[in-house]
Amino acid sequence: MSRRGRIVGSVAGALGVAAAGSAAVGIVRQQRAISSRAGEDIPFGSLRSEPITVVADDGLPLHVEVDEIGDQPHGRAVERLLRRAVDAPPPVTVVFVHGYCLNLDCCHFQRAAYRGLVRTVYYDQRSHGRSGRSERTHATIDQLGRDLRRVLDEVAPDGPVVLVGHSMGGMSIVALAEQYPELIGDRVVGIGLISTTAGGLDPSRMLLPMLPARLAGPFAHGAVRTLHRGHRAIDSLRRAGGAVATVATDRFAFGEEVPRGYVEFVDEMLAATPFEVVAEFFPNFSGLDKFDFVEILGQVPTSVICGTADKLTSIGHSRKLHSRIPGSRLLECEGAGHMVVMERHELVNAELDQLITAATARAAAR
Repeated sequence: MSRRGRIVGSVAGALGVAAAGSAAVGIVRQQRAISSRAGEDIPFGSLRSEPITVVADDGLPLHVEVDEIGDQPHGRAVERLLRRAVDAPPPVTVVFVHGYCLNLDCCHFQRAAYRGLVRTVYYDQRSHGRSGRSERTHATIDQLGRDLRRVLDEVAPDGPVVLVGHSMGGMSIVALAEQYPELIGDRVVGIGLISTTAGGLDPSRMLLPMLPARLAGPFAHGAVRTLHRGHRAIDSLRRAGGAVATVATDRFAFGEEVPRGYVEFVDEMLAATPFEVVAEFFPNFSGLDKFDFVEILGQVPTSVICGTADKLTSIGHSRKLHSRIPGSRLLECEGAGHMVVMERHELVNAELDQLITAATARAAAR
């Protein structure tokens, strides 16, 4: 049977038993069975949808992209079946939030896997990617939480939502939960926290991959004021020392050997982030202390994922999150580094399948 036929058959069977919520569960399970290596043959940075501008509460434009269920041929078949369901609720929307000095393209393998099958949202956090440059006073984790709330209100105002955050994106989700706890268990029905923490972070770990090797030590342990003042010189040095920078990216982003294209892609995202932006967000990490606010995430299915060789947000942070979030699941990817979303994308996507399945079932039961 063709890929499209198997997906449609899965959805039809689910609809025959329950309604659209169950259909979404079937979609996700079938998707993984037939597309475990989704994205391998798609150029990095090439997955796109019509851009949407969401204006943050301080007036900053945020670049957002939404992949609807009907965006692909097989997705249109799924959409037609869902529309036939009687009183079908709005589909689950999965919102991906990227990390420090990256952009929405870092979720390449997740986007390829769910494209056209699950409604997904991707956006560039402020001062990153195609979003506007933030004022320095608004380059904070709390502001990122408010930005996420604005994105939800604009592009996912109805229906259940699953939030998936990598690195600083996970911190954005925790900030949202702290500021808007009423959303957890209501609009937000699932949480994925990948290679992240809620506090106790050594900020120099976050900085090292962004610096030329000969500058890493002095700048990592120097004053943030010095970092900000020297941002133009550092950008120039990083461009001039591209080969050295790529080696640093490989060392700190990945735990084991990966295809060179992976390393080059991550290095391109890091290099595209002006060092002034690096310096503006840098102070957030040493002062981050939000572990007291993560217990509320236990109200919904929550998956915590991390590589055991993560040199930036080490596995201990994920284990602590897991211990503080009642009922959460912990996936430890042996030997993987900080960019586990790429390095172990099959394992990560399989865990996200379980998360979306549990969240969808919870939403359908309400």
